[in-house]
Formats: sequence, C-alpha cells, structure tokens
Amino acid sequence: MADQDNSTRRPQREAKKRAVAALCEQRKRKRVALGDITNDVVSETERLVSDTHSHSHRQKKKRNTGNSPVPEKPEDPQLCEPYVSDIHDYLRNLEVDPSKRPLPDYIQKVQRDINANMRGVLVDWLVEVAEEYKLVSDTLYFSVSYIDRFLSLNDLSRQKLQLLGVSSMLIASKYEEIKPPEVEDFCYITDNTYSKEEVLSMEAEILKSLKFELGGPTIKTFLRRFITKVGQEGVDASELQFEFLCSYLAELSLLDYNCVKFLPSMVAASVLFLARFMLNPKTRPWNSAIYQCTSYKPADLKECVLNIHDLYLGRKGATLQAVRDKYKQHKFKCVATTPSPPEISLSFFEFRGADT
Repeated sequence: MADQDNSTRRPQREAKKRAVAALCEQRKRKRVALGDITNDVVSETERLVSDTHSHSHRQKKKRNTGNSPVPEKPEDPQLCEPYVSDIHDYLRNLEVDPSKRPLPDYIQKVQRDINANMRGVLVDWLVEVAEEYKLVSDTLYFSVSYIDRFLSLNDLSRQKLQLLGVSSMLIASKYEEIKPPEVEDFCYITDNTYSKEEVLSMEAEILKSLKFELGGPTIKTFLRRFITKVGQEGVDASELQFEFLCSYLAELSLLDYNCVKFLPSMVAASVLFLARFMLNPKTRPWNSAIYQCTSYKPADLKECVLNIHDLYLGRKGATLQAVRDKYKQHKFKCVATTPSPPEISLSFFEFRGADT
C-alpha cells in the first residue's frame, strides 16, 4: 500500500518541480544585468533622450519668439509657484487663529510667580539644548510657542518653569524631528532635576491645554519665503551669510517677551528689514517688491524692528549669551559679529510710493 502511495505522489512532485523551474527561468529572463545591456538597447535609449531634448528645445523656441528673453534657469518646482500665493494667504490667516496665539500680556494677567526675565533665561537655555541635541530650528520655534501658549492658560510656579521648557521641547521634537531625543535625554539635560514621570506628566498637561493643536506657521515659516522670494536682492553679501544673519536675528527675537505680541510674519518681515539695513546701512531696506511679498509697509514694522535692533546691540537681554555664542561660530559665518549702526534713520520707516 505504501509503495502505491509513493508511486502516486512521485509524478505529482516531479510536476511541481518542473513548474517551479519554469517559473524561475521566466523570472530570470525578465531580469537584465547592467553588463548584459546590448548596444541596441543603449542606442534606443540615446535616441529617446535625444528626441526628448529636441522636443524641449522646440518648445522653448515657441515660447520665446519675438524679443522675450530665454530664462536663465528653470523654476524650482519646490517653490510651488503656481499656488504659492494661496499658501501664503492660508498661512497668514492661520497665524491669527486665537487657538495658536499666546496672550500678548500673559505674564501680567495670568502669571504670579514668573516674570519676563525668567522666560528669557529659559529660552536662552533651550537654545543650548537644541544645539546639544542637534535639533532643527523649527523645533526651537515650536518649543517657545508651546511655552507661551501654555503660560497664557495656566499659572505656573517658577520651580516648574524648566520642566515646562523640556516637556515643550520633547513635544516639538516628536512633531518635527526624524529621530527625537528620548525622555531620559531631557531628564539628563536638567541634571536629573525632574524624573521621567514628571516630564511625561507635564507633556500630557501641555497637550491637554493646547488641545493637541501643535502645528501652525512660525517665524521661520515666513522667513524662508521672504528670503527665497525677494529678501536678498540688492544686498552685498553671500546668500548663506544673509540667511544666517536673518536666522540669528529671528532667534534673538525669541528671547524677548515684548516680541510675543507680534505675529510671526511681522517678526520675519522685521528681521528681513533689519538684516538688509545692517548689510547696506545707507540704502533704504524696503522696496515695492518686498512690500508685495510681505504685505507690510515699513511703518508697520517700526516697533518690532527697533526692538530686535536693541537686542542685537545688547541694549536688551545682554546677559543672555547662548544665541550670540551660537552664531559666533564659523559654521554660521560668524554673523553675530556683523557690525551695525547704533541708530536706524526714521526716514527708512516713512511711507513712500516709490518704495512701497
């Protein structure tokens, strides 16, 4: 009986083997090693590339008939040029959403044990933490935003202010970073002043207070657009140097409680104004193109610009050194040492039709 079963199954196994072998052979035929590509295939590829190039060249000729010049370089698709205005309008509407804005005077109205100097020291320390863990700049901006929004809703003791700072940065890291630091890292950076459980408990409290509304435009969001669009036109500096100087001024603004009342887009525009002034102090920083891009007139920015200028010159927040030390490094082109006139001519803030 066993011999009969084996004799019956043997042909079935042989058939399966043949089917598997045929399938493997079929798959092998589909695969072509780079070394096995024939000259015919290469020639066909070259022909297709050549035809594509010729077609593109003909299209350019059609588009540039008459006296219209040929563009020097193609548009960057990442700039989303066809609908960038709609995106910008959406972000401008989003930044005024009350759920994403802190109170401009929360220290006076809500806090009883925390003052503006304590907030400045905390933000300055968070700049060091962000540098230590190599966090992106957006993480820092979101961290400060969460702190201000939480303090606008909750009275907090000064003993828990640093806990609020690390917990806010933990949330921002999870939101922005590819590989955020662990909870233990934030406990360690506080010299284990707070336990893991305390950090997680504060994290939950922040999320509950903010109703999990963690996104929204920051100063950096608008600054990227302004710099890319029109910011550096007419400025006597390299693209990288100008970008680092703007980043430095923007991070300085985070230190000052008086800047909380300004919208992110206004701070970004003020940073652009001040950076252009510092690099070309005898030239008017604003023009019609910048006005169209930012939607701000120079007079709108006066208070914010003067505020950031005072921070830059050390008239305010002189004891807060983390941001200054960061941008004194060679990797940031030492932009913190860029000279600036002590005063900005008030005529630069005047409305003039030719400029705006």
